[in-house]
Amino acid sequence: MKINILTIVKKILVKDKVVIITGASSGIGEALAYEFAQKGSKLVIGARNQEKLSTVASSIQKSGGEVVFAETDVTIENDCRNLILTAIENYGRLDILINNAGISMRAVLEDTDLKVIKRLMDVNFWGTVYCTKYALPYILEQKGSIVGVSSIAGIIGLPARTGYSASKFAMNGFLQSLRTENIKKKLHVLVAYPGFTASNIRTTSLSATGTSQGESPRDESSMMSAEEVAIHIYNAIKKRKNKIVLTRQGKLVSAMCKLFPKILANMVYSNFAKEPDSPLK
Repeated sequence: MKINILTIVKKILVKDKVVIITGASSGIGEALAYEFAQKGSKLVIGARNQEKLSTVASSIQKSGGEVVFAETDVTIENDCRNLILTAIENYGRLDILINNAGISMRAVLEDTDLKVIKRLMDVNFWGTVYCTKYALPYILEQKGSIVGVSSIAGIIGLPARTGYSASKFAMNGFLQSLRTENIKKKLHVLVAYPGFTASNIRTTSLSATGTSQGESPRDESSMMSAEEVAIHIYNAIKKRKNKIVLTRQGKLVSAMCKLFPKILANMVYSNFAKEPDSPLK
């Protein structure tokens, strides 16, 4: 039997990684935690819901994985700092940071309380900035990876998602700039753009007043699963890609945004206006 040395080396490298994942108590973050644990990575998972974090950690440990967790609200700078230090204190280094924590919204700006926009920016943008700032020195030592889980809303501004799109565009610009300024230091930066994914992000989306939406306006059964997204992100990190766009819909939006922006804008408006109880009038 022939032994593929390159494959063995890749498995060793993946197995040795210390990985931090934010928003790991559900959805894509939880799926990422299971995916990396299965591949032998050492995990530090963070989220606001300590009970759910504990459940995820217990499941990983029962399967033989290495994981610690820290209750983390990414809008609080010190929580983000503590999350990074949890990795250093437990494992002595940090290889990969996945900025996954995020929330969405569903309301037109005309009706939206500005505190909703601020909340979106605090979680999606500032959460990424805080965690990345404190993780960067350790990741540079390893020539490791910083990942941002963005969205189609980071490719095109979506109607009734002004704060969400703004936060994802801000995240994209931040991470792209970070990649360029550290190009000589071999820092790997990946921005992942999932299409519509079956997760809890729509049920927790904020209304115009800041309350949770509670029910998804879209058919979740037809969407890519969080587990599929996690596999794609895992493989993109392993291959040190700069960018991935997921789902046929996501790739179509990305292409049309460059070639036919006006046509795309009308298509997007029509699509979102058809949602049950759409705020678009």
